[in-house]
Amino acid sequence: MSQAIILFAHGARDPEWASPMRRVRAAILANAPQLAVELAFLEFMAPDLPACVAELAGRGARRILILPMFIAQGGHLKREVPEIVAHLRATWPAIEFSLGRAIGEEESVVQAMAAAALSASTAAGASA
Repeated sequence: MSQAIILFAHGARDPEWASPMRRVRAAILANAPQLAVELAFLEFMAPDLPACVAELAGRGARRILILPMFIAQGGHLKREVPEIVAHLRATWPAIEFSLGRAIGEEESVVQAMAAAALSASTAAGASA
């Protein structure tokens, strides 16, 4: 394995919170089974980003895309995450790290959320 993707989410105390992230991971693997795709969390859940990177490095990853599964580029992504990534780069200099932008800022995701909201509105109107 040379390339990997880490779906990086905030995390929550409720373990069921991660279910959509697991579904995203499964969908990626269904379409690209050759990719290494893992989940990591900023807080409350395991693994955290350094532990996930260590595991992928042990499996031979040489390029890792860290994809924030956040709605928008808020405080965590502006301050904490760049510091974490700088530490990862210093710890594993042989690995090329890329930090994507918040997934919620991707136009396809914005359009999917709009479509889901319209669908929910239509369904709510039908049941009223």
